[in-house]
Parts: sequence; C-alpha cells; structure tokens
Amino acid sequence: MRLLLVEDDALQSHHLRLALIQAGFAVDIVADGVEAEFMGGSEPYDVIVLDLGLPGRSGLDVLRHWRAADNATPVLILTARDAWHEKVDGFKAGADDYLGKPFHAAELIARLHALLRRSNAQPHGPLRVAGIELNEETQQALIPATGARLDLTGTEFRLLRYFMLHPGRVLSKTRLVEHVYDFETERDSNVLEVYINRLRRKLGRDSIATRRGQGYIFSNAELS
Repeated sequence: MRLLLVEDDALQSHHLRLALIQAGFAVDIVADGVEAEFMGGSEPYDVIVLDLGLPGRSGLDVLRHWRAADNATPVLILTARDAWHEKVDGFKAGADDYLGKPFHAAELIARLHALLRRSNAQPHGPLRVAGIELNEETQQALIPATGARLDLTGTEFRLLRYFMLHPGRVLSKTRLVEHVYDFETERDSNVLEVYINRLRRKLGRDSIATRRGQGYIFSNAELS
C-alpha cells in the first residue's frame, strides 16, 4: 500500500519512514504544505499521514483543499496531544482519524491498518480472503485449511495485500505499480509480472487470474 507522509520534522519523518516501510508500506515524504497538497492531489495514495504544523501552507488548509477537490483518500492527522481544538478542526475539515504527539509507531501502524480496512469495506481483524489469511505483522500468508505458513518478500507482501483489499476487482498493471511502489522507485511492469508469478507459485496458479488487455484479478479458484 502506498502512503504519503507529510511531516516537516526531518528526524521524526526519517524514523517513521523506516517503521512504515518495515510494516509493508511504500512511503513518500514531503515536508511542506504546498508540495503536500500537490502530491496528495496528483498521486494515487491509499492513505495519508498529515502533520498540521507545516511551512508554506497549514495542514488544515491542505486537507480542506483535498476534500473540496473530492479527494477521498483516508487521512490521519498528527496533532499535539493536548490540542483538542486541532482534533475538532481536523475532523471538520475531513480527517478520518488523529493521533496525538508523542506516539508509538506501532499505534500509528495499527490505526493505518484500521483506516485501510474501513476505506475498503473490509471487516476488522486479520485480512482473510479466498482461504488466505494475511498476517501483517510477520508478513506471511497463512492457509488455515492446510496449516501452511508462507513467507513473503516486501514486494510480494505489498502486492498480495493490495489484491486482498480489492478482491474480485480487475486491477491494471498501472494501478498495481502505482500502489506497490513509492515515487522514487523505478516502475517496470515487467518486474511486476515476476512478482505476480512468484505469488502464483506460492498460492496456486489460479490464485491470480489474467484478464487479457485489462489486468489481473484475485481469484478463489484454488483457495476456497
């Protein structure tokens, strides 16, 4: 899943980026409100973490402009822990959740997982689709019917999680690449095919079906 982190504290953004990457997110970072508004409005993010005290343009103004432009990407705002008025203003501006500073990265990641579930109409708890359970902490795919526990690389994990959050939908190569890789990574659809084939070998050849000229669809032919 692709995430935009908007934070002007360089040290904090560095530590958060490492934690988020380890948790399976493709992370882009911006440090001012003007660039944040542009990136959040032009790139297809799955979720955004937004600090309110930004140079150039306030986080609240950025959020208001996104929502006015019908940008519905889930947004978690970061506030000072005792600034209750910022939380109220953030929700009024269209925030989906908030987290007070200081905080533990583990709580941020848990809240982001919950936001992604809600935004994709998935139930709370472990992500289960077509006979697969995805353990987001260990980044393993579990097959309860057989007891198999499959290790995944970082890219395999991000790709499978995106498929499982969008079951039954045809997903184009372009869309998958945009949501699996960050802005700085060289995007090659041929490399994406390699990872899709790796997932097929682990989960079954029919687990991901090809729709010629359209893309791929996560199937339950062998897994249900």
